[in-house]
Amino acid sequence: MLMSDFGDKITIRRIDAGDLHHVVDLDERVTGQAKPAYWQDILERYATRRLDERFFLIAKAAEAGAEAPVLGFIVGEIRDWEFGSKPCGWIFAFSVEPGTRLQGIGEQLFHAVSEEFKAAGVKTMRTMVGRQNQLHMAFFRSEGMVAGPYIQLEKELED
Repeated sequence: MLMSDFGDKITIRRIDAGDLHHVVDLDERVTGQAKPAYWQDILERYATRRLDERFFLIAKAAEAGAEAPVLGFIVGEIRDWEFGSKPCGWIFAFSVEPGTRLQGIGEQLFHAVSEEFKAAGVKTMRTMVGRQNQLHMAFFRSEGMVAGPYIQLEKELED
């Protein structure tokens, strides 16, 4: 299943190898750390194998060409082995270009991965957020995620 356009300004879709350098650049600008080998590994694991349970989605300007920068990304997977948990979707990487925040890009990415999880049959999604990361904490809470049984954030996905 491939993502479609959300509105007429942003396209959400699975990453391809040509997008990776944009993700690496965005992550370095946001975190202050260059991690190209990490992101290459994530690309290989989450964009080429087990695509029915792994999702590496990017947001780009809809009208821009193939070399348009990535405006945001979200990475998640379905897990069901930790501590006897029922299958659930886990978000473990998320970022939006700082200059484009508050334009709905993060929300669109969040909803896109939510739909992928729901289509795969899970009803709950989780993430972990550092207590000091007020930006991510505020964002995930604004999307309806709350403290869960494993000291992480979770949200029940609606039908």
